[in-house]
Amino acid sequence: MLENTLNLIAPIHMALEAEGYTKLTPIQEMAIPKLLEGHDLLGVAQTGTGKTAAFAIPILQKLEVEKKESGDKRPVQSLIVAPTRELAIQIDDSFKKYAKNLNLRTLVVYGGVSQHPQTKKLRQGVDIIVATPGRLLDLVRQKHIDLKDLKHFVLDEADMMLDMGMLEDVKKIVKYIPKKRQTMLFSATMPKEIEILTKSLLNNPVKVEVTPTSSTVDRIKQEVYLVDQGNKTNLLVHLLNNQAIESALIFSRTKRGADKLVKALKGEGFKVQAIHGNKSQRQRQTALKNFKERKIHILVATDIAARGIDISDLSHVINYNLPEVPETYVHRIGRTGRSGNDGIAISFCSHQEKSLLRGIQRLTGKTITEITDHPFPLTDKSSSSKSKSSRNNNRGRNSSNRGKSGKSYVSSSRKNKKKSGQGSQGGQKKNNRKWRKIKKNNK
Repeated sequence: MLENTLNLIAPIHMALEAEGYTKLTPIQEMAIPKLLEGHDLLGVAQTGTGKTAAFAIPILQKLEVEKKESGDKRPVQSLIVAPTRELAIQIDDSFKKYAKNLNLRTLVVYGGVSQHPQTKKLRQGVDIIVATPGRLLDLVRQKHIDLKDLKHFVLDEADMMLDMGMLEDVKKIVKYIPKKRQTMLFSATMPKEIEILTKSLLNNPVKVEVTPTSSTVDRIKQEVYLVDQGNKTNLLVHLLNNQAIESALIFSRTKRGADKLVKALKGEGFKVQAIHGNKSQRQRQTALKNFKERKIHILVATDIAARGIDISDLSHVINYNLPEVPETYVHRIGRTGRSGNDGIAISFCSHQEKSLLRGIQRLTGKTITEITDHPFPLTDKSSSSKSKSSRNNNRGRNSSNRGKSGKSYVSSSRKNKKKSGQGSQGGQKKNNRKWRKIKKNNK
């Protein structure tokens, strides 16, 4: 039973108990009272700390308590802006669960799909909108959304919006909302640009900081395997065949790499799907649904999904590629070890990625345990992965170093690496366009 220490109204309290809440998380205990009092709030918290409920519960309570009879007309009173479609859908689902005993309407709007079903619901009237920046601006400019009566404004995962080049859109959105409002900004990290943004958006805010990004969850067992880049798929197949991995979320640095990995794993007989910016909304939601329902046990994702996936009982997170930003490592592995459960985070590290590994260990203040007992030890210890001796070593691998089908992924990996332009000027240009493409896909 959830003890009602915050004097939540009965409909919300009953909804929380129905969702299995037995106690509030630290960020909820700190944030909810201050938000109910009407303060602006700056929340520094990573995914998995319960921050969605921390802002959803007080918003719902205030809307219900202050509700006025307005007939069929329902002005938009609360706006939550999130960087990705997955995260927006997830937040909207949470609002619907907490508000199931209330007469409040919520709507999620995002790009990549037809706007007509969204505009139809807008004409019927909604109290709460959860949106990605691009589609929100489109609908505001088309006058489908009027924000002049807005009371609550939430900006979630602000640092991710910065990475994805969305802050200019956020500043445009702010021009359409009243200056007199309650504002909440949540960010896992606080780079300089976000600090500047908070000063312009928030009015004398209360700051709540829970589980800093440099402090990884103690329940997560972290391991690293040193392995040649060309042998990563072989090692992955070996681990999936030999370890008790109930479910695995595998992170790839690129969309092309994610698709290539899915193809290789399917060739080994595994049920696997990918989720990234080039997938349609239907494909992404289907993959997530299949993974949550255990129709597939392996999901390959790019970092666009790192903060938008909420999956209970995820046993493993596997970093096929180490992230270039150390904080991203924390967001990735935070998908496992949730709700009091244990979790395992496995990382593959090639010679070229050792500096990234050092950066992660500096940030977290922990040395990640190296696993040396595996059939694909690191042999390429030079700065060049294309030396003649390395090629000969890879060609000479026997069948024990191959997957179930006897395939070796070394030569194909090198071939695809060449095609994709990794390490070349063309590959660099592709990487420079990465976030612009992601932003476009999430409009």
